[in-house]
Amino acid sequence: MNVKNLYSVFLFCIIAGGCSGNSSDENSAPVEVPSASESMYFPPLNSDIWETKNLSSLGWRQDKVQDLLNYLETKHSKSFMILQNGRIVVENYFSGHTASTPWYWASAGKTLTSAVTGIAEQEGFLNINSKVSDYLGTGWTSTPLAKENLITCRNLLTMTSGLDDSLGDDVSAANLKYKADAGTRWAYHNVYVKLQDVVAAATSQTWPQYFNTKLRDKIGMTGSWIQNGDNSVYWSNTRSMARFGLMALNNGSWNGNQIVSPTYFQSAVSTSQNINLAYGYLWWLNGKSSYHLPQTQIQFNGKLIPNAPDDMFCALGKNDQKIYVVPGRKLVIIRMGDAADNVNLALSDFDDVLWQKINAVIN
Repeated sequence: MNVKNLYSVFLFCIIAGGCSGNSSDENSAPVEVPSASESMYFPPLNSDIWETKNLSSLGWRQDKVQDLLNYLETKHSKSFMILQNGRIVVENYFSGHTASTPWYWASAGKTLTSAVTGIAEQEGFLNINSKVSDYLGTGWTSTPLAKENLITCRNLLTMTSGLDDSLGDDVSAANLKYKADAGTRWAYHNVYVKLQDVVAAATSQTWPQYFNTKLRDKIGMTGSWIQNGDNSVYWSNTRSMARFGLMALNNGSWNGNQIVSPTYFQSAVSTSQNINLAYGYLWWLNGKSSYHLPQTQIQFNGKLIPNAPDDMFCALGKNDQKIYVVPGRKLVIIRMGDAADNVNLALSDFDDVLWQKINAVIN
């Protein structure tokens, strides 16, 4: 998937013209919140207003910020944000990128699919424990029917479909071939995108319609799903990604409105199977004793990101698109941009060094 080739003037116009909600830019005036405030903050819907928090009021190291920003710029970043209790503490843009410029989420957008699947379940449209063929009909893979019927929506959420991940991103039936029984093998596979088809079939709406109504518009995000071959890739500005991260920090809730069931969301950010302990429902989890990475069956011992807090969960996308959520510190951290070093599908060495730089600021 070469998502970078999507980035054109035509695409920019599609997104900029087709989005609802806020369209903040670097000239919008932030509102400083009093340092004594301890409440969780949610920016208003359809507004550029977003309260800020001064580093000194948090006891953070202002003298370490420039080193962090220099590192981000050197590593081809487009944007970077830190929220604490929902308020903006750091917001920077690099190389001509602005607060209103859309950028692709890549696989970090898998977490959007996870959230909306949970919404569809809580509304009674589907059950994640049901087999995928209940919604898509039989023959959605080229595996024997008995094997296809083992694959549930939960298997797609947890990357345990058993389908052959070596055949590329094509999710046509002919390319979805049997490798192992569902639930017995963890493999990072584009077949998760079939959950979007499941939601569309179950709700009798298009995926973008249901997504926009049930998630995007309820938390004030902007952005659009752009089709790229067999993939539907989400594009938005950085603040929209931060809004989703803020909802995740609050266990699926937005300013008192429960968008995603808290029970489902807690399952989504907990170990979902016993093969890759660092994986939930399309979310990556830190602080586990071992982890697997895309394109390998090797088990690595230790934490996913050693320098990051153990309670962190994160959305990781190709070329280092990042949403880090740290409940214990009430932090949401966003990074968008080009690949920091080499092209990667999710995790890279950049994560651990970046957290070293972040820790120098916040600790």
